[in-house]
This record gives sequence, structure tokens and C-alpha cells, in this order.
Amino acid sequence: MKPIFRRIAVIGKYREPVTGAVPAGSREIIESIVRFIVDQGCEATLEAETAANTGLAGHHTLDVDGIGEHCDLCLVVGGDGTMLGVGRRLAAHGTPLVGINQGRLGFITDIPLKGYEAALTAILHGEYEEDVRPLMHARVMRGDECVFEALALNDVVVNRGSTSGMVELRVEVDGVFVANQRADGLIVASPTGSTAYALSAGGPMLHPSIPGWVLVPIAPHTLSNRPIVLSDASEIAIEVAGGRDISANFDMQSLASLQRGDRVLVRRSAHRVCFLHPRGWSFFSTLRRKLRWNEGGS
Repeated sequence: MKPIFRRIAVIGKYREPVTGAVPAGSREIIESIVRFIVDQGCEATLEAETAANTGLAGHHTLDVDGIGEHCDLCLVVGGDGTMLGVGRRLAAHGTPLVGINQGRLGFITDIPLKGYEAALTAILHGEYEEDVRPLMHARVMRGDECVFEALALNDVVVNRGSTSGMVELRVEVDGVFVANQRADGLIVASPTGSTAYALSAGGPMLHPSIPGWVLVPIAPHTLSNRPIVLSDASEIAIEVAGGRDISANFDMQSLASLQRGDRVLVRRSAHRVCFLHPRGWSFFSTLRRKLRWNEGGS
């Protein structure tokens, strides 16, 4: 039986976020995955920066947009941060993603590096679970002008700088005033992001099938200011009403400095990200493995 995916791209984690160094073994890992793809009778393509930074020559390369236009499937080798960045960039193309975990937690890059061959062989032959996740589209408005915009798969966060006090944020949902919130910041998280920063700030986990956002204050001044789940059909507006050194970040990977009166508008994007998982995957099995829900029980 031939694989149902013919043109497969590989994007690797080729730099450590702090040191900028190539992670140990990355070249060998990516090269072995490329060889495996070819051995399965598929065409392998390396993302151009992955090839350049790992020193892998002699392979067909494309940039990320080229991968979206020409490849049937993309393998992301790295951690969840790598997958977030790739997911946002390929969402407009609808290219399905498979994550091979070279990071730490591996919530969405869920195939272990050790023994990836068996899981990947099954996926290439159509044995997989499809997992489609929504994206958020955020704009920073300064008066009538959009000064910054970005997509986010996990979350949009408005927060204070490290040396400033609390911020005051005016929140509206679909044009309806919610509250003025004084806190260290405010998180708008998708179901994907509800198990990330929002969870550590006290927010609930949303099952990926729930069409909603969760709005989570960070260290609120008023302790009765609690997280709330909203429909993802809503537009959330966060206006800077007070504070200094305030910024908005998007998946912790892009940043916009904010001024008093700026409004951050968050709505559902027209694009979604499609992950492919091994057969038998479920959100609950991920929670058991990654959050250790099964500890202490039979």
C-alpha cells in the first residue's frame, strides 16, 4: 500500500531560544527523518532555514510559503513553540501538521522522537486522528489606524512590564462593556492555549471541540475578578486605560508596545490549523500523560 501523502516537508528546531545554538543532535535527527520519508517512497523537502542552519545540503528546499503551496504534509520536529510558529504560517494553506517532539512538554508535538517510525508510517498510510484548532486574529488599533496585527494559536496577552505597576484595562465583548480591570495583565486564550499560560494563571481547560475563548486576568487587584469562558464568535476589545510599559504579545512570539488609549481587538480567524495524531489519540490521553492525571490512581 502506497502512502497517501506524497510530498512531505520537514521543519526542524534548529536554534535554541536563549543561546541561538543549534540543539545537539538536530542535524542527525532531521537527516534520519528525511531518509525515512524517502524510504517510504515519498518526496522529501526541507524548509530552507532548517537546511541552512543545520548545514544539511543536497536536499530539495522550500521556504514556509512554498511548503504550503507544494507539500501535502509537514513534519515539525521540535517543541510546542516550534509548532505554534509553523502552525500560524501554514494555516492559510491548510497544510496538515505532524509533530515529533524534540522539546520538553510536547502537548501538540506529541509523537516521541524515540520510535517515531512506527507512528509516522501509520499516519503516512492514512491511519490518524485529525485535530482541527481555531486561530485568533488580533489587531492593535491606535485611533482609527491598525499599527500591528498577528495571528495566535495559543493566546493573546496584554500585560505590564517587569518594573511597572498594575495596568488598568477596559474590556468589551461585542461592543458591550464588561469591566475595567486592574491587574498585571489579561490573557485571551483559545482551547489550545487554555492548557498553557492561561492554565498557570488559574484559568479552566477547554476541550478542543468547544468553540470558545477563555478570558483570564493575571494577578487581579480584585480577587473576585475570575476567568470567564466566551463564545469564539465574539470580538473582544481590550483598551489600555492606565499604566506604564504595557505590551501585547501573541503566542509569546511577537510583541507590540502599547500606549494609553490603544485597543487590542481579538476575534476568530478565518483560518484553522490541522494536526494529525496517531490513531487512538485523544485530548484526555494527552492530559493523562502530560499533566500526570493518572498518578495516585489505579
